[in-house]
Amino acid sequence: MPEAIWVDRGAELEALARILEQQSSVGVDTEFLRERTFFPKLCLLQLCAAGQIWCIDTLRVGSLDPLMPALTSPGTRKLIHAARQDLEAIYLTSKQVLSPVFDTQIAAACIGLKPQVGYAELVKTLLDITIPKGQTRTDWSKRPLTHEQLVYAADDVLHLGAIADELARRLSELGREHWAREDCLGLEDRRLYEPDDTFAWERLRGLGQLAPEPRARAKTIAMWREKLARERDLPRAWILPDAAIFSIAHAAPRDAAALDAVQPMNEKFSATLLKTLEAAAGDPLTDLEPVQDSRPTPEQKALLDRLVKIVDARAAELQVSAEVLAPRGELKALAMGRRDTHAMKGWRRDEIGTRLLVALA
Repeated sequence: MPEAIWVDRGAELEALARILEQQSSVGVDTEFLRERTFFPKLCLLQLCAAGQIWCIDTLRVGSLDPLMPALTSPGTRKLIHAARQDLEAIYLTSKQVLSPVFDTQIAAACIGLKPQVGYAELVKTLLDITIPKGQTRTDWSKRPLTHEQLVYAADDVLHLGAIADELARRLSELGREHWAREDCLGLEDRRLYEPDDTFAWERLRGLGQLAPEPRARAKTIAMWREKLARERDLPRAWILPDAAIFSIAHAAPRDAAALDAVQPMNEKFSATLLKTLEAAAGDPLTDLEPVQDSRPTPEQKALLDRLVKIVDARAAELQVSAEVLAPRGELKALAMGRRDTHAMKGWRRDEIGTRLLVALA
């Protein structure tokens, strides 16, 4: 493995950018911390191109702006494994989304490997190379990094070019380049990395099982939590766990004592939450129907079973995971009346969506 070049001065980025601009592809990986924050704290950016690896100390170099023209150049593919979190960490630092992206995990799923295949497993499967994974719990914010940490970080980009080439070859043989291209293009939507707080409730599992009034309160609480977590840069659960959102939504507390009886909280947090609930109490109820995660009727369960069999059969024909075509959650939504799912768009509509529509007719 080539010795990684350590970059910890902003002045070095312009020279690196000139090298990257000449490349047809660049391997990209990041190391970040998120255990104690809402936003990922980008600690290290690893790049691989032209047989060389750079480890950029993002805690010291300051702005990544000198690199961004190269990392967003349409003529240079950015090779990343399981790219979403890496793209988010870079976006929150630079306010730019890397493009075009070739996600090797997405591409692997498109040729029939398991959807969540890890980088080390993929390297072993495609290249028969074993990568030691001994630094998965490293605190990447500490300096100096050890030799072992640097080797680990460099390994995470070293083989991206080789596995991307092999994946591209197999995608071409199968005629599935457009599968990977469409799915990777979805990662370039900046709304993924700056979601609207007003839709924070979508992450609450079981919301559709609530009656309309507590459901409305749960949505209000989720939006309040999201806004506060962003402002304080704290994990959502440190503000309020999901289970507590449901408890408060059911109890509908009107004062601090009632709220404390349901969920003890920081006084400042509880005061703002009560004001938020009070302000929303007079809003008209607009969400009166069950939503996607509510319980299906017996008829809908029977339809769901038929849809699952259709997807399983088609997945077997294509030799891919059924999850790649249409996850069970999407099939449940279809059985319960929704039609705006991924299975009805792009290449999936051709491969499975039209068959599902026949069953739904």
